[in-house]
Amino acid sequence: MLVTVCGLLLLSIAPKLCGAAVSISAVRVWPAPEYTRITIESAKPVEYSLFTTKNPDRLVVDLEDVDRSGQLDGLPARVGTRDPYIAQVRVGRNRAGVVRLVLELRGEINPQAFSLKPVGEYAHRLVLDIYPAHPVDPLMSLIEQLDRDRQSTATTAPAPDTPQQTVVVPAPTSAPPLDPIAKEPPAIEGEPAKPTEKPGRPRKERGKANIVRLVTVVIDAGHGGEDPGAKGRNGTYEKNVTLAIARRLKALVDAEPNMRGVLVRDGDYFVALHERVIKARKVRGDLFVSIHADAYVKPHARGSSVFALSERGATSVAARWLAKKENEADLIGGVNLDVPDPYVKQVLLDLSQTATINDSIKLGRAVLDEIGGINTLHKGRVEQAGFAVLKAPDIPSILVETAFISNPNEEKRLGKPEYQEKLAGAILQGVRKYFAKNPPLARDKVAVNP
Repeated sequence: MLVTVCGLLLLSIAPKLCGAAVSISAVRVWPAPEYTRITIESAKPVEYSLFTTKNPDRLVVDLEDVDRSGQLDGLPARVGTRDPYIAQVRVGRNRAGVVRLVLELRGEINPQAFSLKPVGEYAHRLVLDIYPAHPVDPLMSLIEQLDRDRQSTATTAPAPDTPQQTVVVPAPTSAPPLDPIAKEPPAIEGEPAKPTEKPGRPRKERGKANIVRLVTVVIDAGHGGEDPGAKGRNGTYEKNVTLAIARRLKALVDAEPNMRGVLVRDGDYFVALHERVIKARKVRGDLFVSIHADAYVKPHARGSSVFALSERGATSVAARWLAKKENEADLIGGVNLDVPDPYVKQVLLDLSQTATINDSIKLGRAVLDEIGGINTLHKGRVEQAGFAVLKAPDIPSILVETAFISNPNEEKRLGKPEYQEKLAGAILQGVRKYFAKNPPLARDKVAVNP
C-alpha cells in the first residue's frame, strides 16, 4: 500500500522477522531502456522499506536484519555508467540492524518493489524495479529512429557524379519479391473498381511526398535477464541464442524496402509476457515473431517447430507442455502481481481473434517451410496451444522454436553465427512469402519517402 508521509513516498514494511541476520547470496542489476531492475537474493525473505526524495532525486531502500556481505557492498560497482535511470549507488549501515541503499537517480522515477518466493534455481528474491515517471513510448522511439536513419542516409549519400555499386539480393524461388506495400489491395467482388489513372499523369505529383505503407515486424527474443530460459549441456543459455538470432533477423528486415523490425528486448533483461504483447500493439506491429530454442528432458529430441495461438486447447500433448513451460517465464523472471495484467482475464475476441489466428497459421506455415530447408522439422505442421505471448488480438503472431538447445549437436549449431544467420534468413523468407499472398491492410501509419 502506497502512502505519503511528510512529502516522502513510503512503501509498507513487511512483518518483522525473528532470528539471525539474513545472508545475501547474490545481487544482480539488469538495465534496460524501459526500466532498471535490481534483484537481491537471499536464503530467507528480506523485509524492507523504501522512499524517494526530491532535489536531488533519490531512492532510499532500508533492508532490515540483513548481513552486510560482500554481495551488497559490490552493488555500486554493478551499476554501469550508462544506466538510463541510476547514476550511482551507496551502501552503508544506517542504524543497528539496518543496511541502507541510496540510489542517486537521473530523474523522476516510479519505483516498484516486491518479493518473490523460491522458484527454479532461485532462492527468495527482493526485486526493485526503477521505472521512469514518464514511460518511454515505443512508437515514438521507432519514429525517431526512422528519422535518424533517414538523416544518416541523406548525409552519407554519394555525390551525383559518384558511381554507385548496387547489390541485388535475389528473391526466393518460391515467392515473388516482397512489394505488397506500394500496391493497391485486390478488388473485392461486388464493389466497383477504382478509376485508373489518366494516361500520361505522373504517379507522383510535383511538390508532394510519395506516401507508402510501412510494415512493422515485431521480433521477440524469448526470455532474458532473471529468466535464462533453457540451458544446453555445454552451458549455452537460451536467452543469449534468441537475442543473437533476433538481432540478425532485425538487420535483415531493416534491409527490406519499406519494412522495419522492432526488437521487444535488445539486451539481457526481463520483459513480462503481457508487456511483450503490449509493446507489439503500441508500435502497431503487422507481425509478431517470438524466437525460442526448445529443450527436452532427453537429449535425442531435435528439430525446429512453429506454433500459433489456440482458442480451444493444444493440438498435441507436447504443444500443451511447451506452452505451460513458456508461460512460466513470468514466475522465473519475476512479475509484480500487484500490477494489473490486461490479458489475464481477457476473453478471446471471437471473430477478431479467430481471423488473427488463421493469419498466424498462414504465417507459421510459410516460416516452417523455409526453416525446413536448413534444419530437420520436429513437427511438419504448425502446432497450436495457449501461449501467453501470442495473445495480441489483432496481430498475426507465431512462436518459433529454432532447435533443441538440449540436443548437444543442435546446441553447437545454435551458437554459430553463420547458423544463426541462416535461421534469421529463413524466417525472413517465410515472412516475405506470407506478405506476397497476404498484403498488409491499409492503415493511417505511413512512411514518407523524401
